[in-house]
Amino acid sequence: MNMQSIRYIGVNDHEIDLFEGQYIVPNGMAYNSYLIIDEKTAVMDSVDARFARQWLGQIDAALEGRAPDFLIVQHMEPDHSGSITAFAKAYPQAVIVASAKAFGMMKNFFGEDYAERRLVVGEGNTLSLGTHTLSFIAAAMIHWPEVIMTYEQTEKVLFSADAFGKFGALDVQEDWACEARRYYIGIVSKYGAPVQALLAKAKKLEIEAICPLHGPALTENLGYYIGLYDTWSSYRAEEEGVVIAYTSVYGNTKKAVMQLAERLSAAGVKVAVNDLARCDMAEAVEDAFRYSKLVLATTTYNGGVFPFMQEFIHHLTERGYSNRFVGFMENGSWAPTAVKVMKGMLEKSRNLTFAKTDVKIMSALNAQSEAQLEALADELLA
Repeated sequence: MNMQSIRYIGVNDHEIDLFEGQYIVPNGMAYNSYLIIDEKTAVMDSVDARFARQWLGQIDAALEGRAPDFLIVQHMEPDHSGSITAFAKAYPQAVIVASAKAFGMMKNFFGEDYAERRLVVGEGNTLSLGTHTLSFIAAAMIHWPEVIMTYEQTEKVLFSADAFGKFGALDVQEDWACEARRYYIGIVSKYGAPVQALLAKAKKLEIEAICPLHGPALTENLGYYIGLYDTWSSYRAEEEGVVIAYTSVYGNTKKAVMQLAERLSAAGVKVAVNDLARCDMAEAVEDAFRYSKLVLATTTYNGGVFPFMQEFIHHLTERGYSNRFVGFMENGSWAPTAVKVMKGMLEKSRNLTFAKTDVKIMSALNAQSEAQLEALADELLA
């Protein structure tokens, strides 16, 4: 990517504690914006309103007195659209470029749809800046309905909106896949079919760089990143392994879980254990989508399941959890019903294979439930 003609003008946010009000981001967030300098100049997306002054200063410094001709709005979530009004006031001659739905959202957010200075674009439309040509790609429901992506034909850069993004500011070094996976599973994974449609379009393009709205620009080994997106969006397991997600009130369910985990680990299986009452729920959900097998272990609670387990299963089902092997463990001192309830919660999920053996613990492990535990382990190891 020629950084003389395409420049980064985004910002790092280390003030934020929860992204979208729910995801823990200890390393902050990046709100990415890019500037394409040519005969005409285009700014790719804005940033969160809290950083509007910094962002406008970076635009001014990069353009050295020139005014931008266009602001391309690919996505209307406020972390990317929050500075549109500040931009419009600072550069009254600039044209706002976005999809028709995006302009409707601008009216909702800001009371202004820029009718006198807007350019509505959609699939296949192009915009020439001189030697650079922008080609627009409809990307509805990745992960909002108004989203467009932009392919710059000269530098062969895909500006991918929220796709290929990750948690974490750009001034912190961390593994891309870990936080990109958590970002994708938490925010985008419900929309696997639209992502698959996007990947089909991307295969027809010669891409040398991907510039997302969060996280670093991707300039090398693009097949690795695209391959992960293909795996995630088709709901396939990324790795072989067993996730055990559990809740335990007095420690007896936990004891059974740890016994199962030790049995599996001793056989060489990768095991991830999540105490749903204490772990980061987003991390537990990420694990469930990452690995090939899942065990749900919980107590019967008020005739149902423990609240943290109920929340966890809801996170799975609303994100399209499918194509997995699932085992079940329940604990109940007088009327265990947790397995029946959990299976009912998963009944609309696609292509789940349930273990033949359900582990039923009556208060604490005994010879019968330990035999069931061993049988479940054998199924997980098969």
